[in-house]
Amino acid sequence: MAIVKAFKEIVKLMGNRFEFTAVTDDHAMGPKAIAAAIAEVKRIEELLSTFKESSQVNEVNRLAGVSPVRVDEEVIGLVVRSQKISSITQGAFDITYGSVDKSLWNFDQNMTALPNRELALKSVDLINYEHVLVNVKKSTLMLKHKGMRIGFGGIGKGYAADRAKQVMMGMGIQSGIVNAAGDLVTWGTQPGGQAWTIGIADPNHKQQAFSALSISNMAIATSGNYEKYAVIDGKKYSHTIDPKTGLPVTGVKSVSIICPSAELADALATPIVVMGVKVGLDLINQLNNVACVVIDDDDRLYASKNINLKY
Repeated sequence: MAIVKAFKEIVKLMGNRFEFTAVTDDHAMGPKAIAAAIAEVKRIEELLSTFKESSQVNEVNRLAGVSPVRVDEEVIGLVVRSQKISSITQGAFDITYGSVDKSLWNFDQNMTALPNRELALKSVDLINYEHVLVNVKKSTLMLKHKGMRIGFGGIGKGYAADRAKQVMMGMGIQSGIVNAAGDLVTWGTQPGGQAWTIGIADPNHKQQAFSALSISNMAIATSGNYEKYAVIDGKKYSHTIDPKTGLPVTGVKSVSIICPSAELADALATPIVVMGVKVGLDLINQLNNVACVVIDDDDRLYASKNINLKY
């Protein structure tokens, strides 16, 4: 009888560290399935990257305010789903974030003051998901105003992880993990038959886990200010910018979203940081099959109604 084994590979894709795990007793199929998953992520990167001149997204950005651009149905679908998430988060998630003036922000020890409110507000005046004009029948996208830019930085890694999982499952891999720089999706069980258990990083000691969750057949994504932030007048400001004000958010150190889709987990994590503990958890508690863990700036822990943490 063939031994069930976990095959693993780590690759840099979409500017991030991707780790693929395929659990199978077919020792020829494990590496093949991982190679196919890597090829799928590369394909998605070609489609969505704002760093590749040839991408459809860059063509849409180049012709902002000028004309519609024909794109793949896949891109249309991702935009439509993104707009739905923008709607339920009241604009805290927005793929037109690419137009923000990044020259205002460096988020390091040299940043000693916030820009004035008027300047910050002006820097986000082109951010508006409702100004992405989608024609599903013609499969075209158009940005309403010149200077607008879309980008999938807040949802693309999760989407790629989900697609990689689908490719591997389609090749007969019944258990595995795709970890896209911390946005990860699991299915099946470990080689010994146990459920996959994922640690949530302690924001103050990111190499340590403060809690563990059993998330077989689930995805998790974490967003937080513990890696990039500025301290101004004794107050910690996240590198996450509120799309409505142009100013960095405060109050939340880390948000972890757990749900069946890596795409949805990825897309919800950052807007909950923007919305804050109370409003963010109120939203999550209204969504089916979505759970959330929040740590605030004072290291207090909050969780949605449907979650059971193991310390």
